[in-house]
Amino acid sequence: MPGKKELAYTLFRVAFTLCCVVTMSGSSRQSLGRLMSSPASKTQAAVRFRLDPSQSKFVARAFSGGLLWFKGHDHLVAAREFSGEVQITPDSITPASLELRVKTDSLVETRDVFTEQQKQIINKELREIVLEPAKYPEIVFRSTDVTGKLSGREYQVRIGGNLTLHGVTRHIVIPATVTLNGNDLRSVGHFSIDRGDFGVKATSAFHGMVRVRDRIEFTFDIVGHRI
Repeated sequence: MPGKKELAYTLFRVAFTLCCVVTMSGSSRQSLGRLMSSPASKTQAAVRFRLDPSQSKFVARAFSGGLLWFKGHDHLVAAREFSGEVQITPDSITPASLELRVKTDSLVETRDVFTEQQKQIINKELREIVLEPAKYPEIVFRSTDVTGKLSGREYQVRIGGNLTLHGVTRHIVIPATVTLNGNDLRSVGHFSIDRGDFGVKATSAFHGMVRVRDRIEFTFDIVGHRI
């Protein structure tokens, strides 16, 4: 059985060890706090941008398949009203997302090769026969995945997601070039769909005298502002 001196010495060593552990734990926590607060260790959050239709363009090009009343001209149909939000992480792209909503009845013919009277006929048939906004008031795209790489100040991205058009939803991939400039974002790109995949009718004007081909090409130049 240890003597009083040995017991006292043992208790002293235990107390001293505990003090060291407490001191080191506090120091470690302080070091960890400094590390977590340093810029290099912070995990960057996605930055949100609201789309600005007044500074943006979103156009569908329908390639003509006929040579009658409208002389076989392709149609350039622009969206006048749309809204949406982009999220992107500076310097690393992901996490990132895109949601875009286009008012179907805001799509109108814009080509100067058509007279105003011809445009009125085209727009009427776009609404009543092709797009049917009373049934399908919005065209919606929601991203499911975003991949890409950073090149200088530009992001080369591929945006996978679900496009809902004319009541049908299909998965598509949209390639785009995204540029960040202060509080502004700009995204430029194009993609194509097959109208038959979405149940969109071929009639484009004058009750079918001019019919568009299956492929419809969308081009966009979209500007967003940081929220």
